[in-house]
Amino acid sequence: MIKVVLADDQMMVRAGFRYILSHTDGIEVVGEAANGPAAVEAARRLRPDVVCMDVRMPGGDGIEATRAIVSAGPDAPSVLVVTTFDLDDYVFGALEAGAGGFLLKDAAPDDLVDAVRRLAAGQGLLDQAVTRRVISEFARRRVPGNGVPGTGTPGAGAPGAGAPSSGQTLTGREAEVLRLLARGMSNAEIAEEMVVEISTVKSHLGRAMQKMGVRDRVQAVIWAYRHGMAP
Repeated sequence: MIKVVLADDQMMVRAGFRYILSHTDGIEVVGEAANGPAAVEAARRLRPDVVCMDVRMPGGDGIEATRAIVSAGPDAPSVLVVTTFDLDDYVFGALEAGAGGFLLKDAAPDDLVDAVRRLAAGQGLLDQAVTRRVISEFARRRVPGNGVPGTGTPGAGAPGAGAPSSGQTLTGREAEVLRLLARGMSNAEIAEEMVVEISTVKSHLGRAMQKMGVRDRVQAVIWAYRHGMAP
């Protein structure tokens, strides 16, 4: 059972989300919060799998709450930012704070359910309306002067630009999986491209994400673009 906490200052919005998610097999809404600090407390106390987080809330915004929630450790819940505001500062701020997904409130109910399930499975999600702009902006913001991890070799085109946060070096296969992931490929497509089994792709990606210190595929793609691993 996927446990969800809803964080939104509008009671009607929370009620709508609760109705949609509670009437879906395998999902349970275990708590609600009307502001950022309350969301952080609910995440700590209720230990959900996913927190659906609004951005602009009186008494504490969702971006700071997201940062506090995901910084609690490897067992912290994933945060799905669900907002009315399709604005760059909110999108980038939420993702840089560690959100695993971003969905606009005008999305279909099935999209909300799918997003919750994807985040609970560690897949991450970006609303299609903002994905291309997000990737473009993170590519523009990529960290300058990084090279192959552990080698000090400069150049954005190097196989493993940027050292993983753990200090470990990405292997050639791990870096290749990450580059293909950043191109928007699924695990099956990556496996076909590399002529390996899907389970091998998952293993490479899992080890790479552990070395980079990221929680899901969205944050892995952001890391790749920020560190010059993706064109």
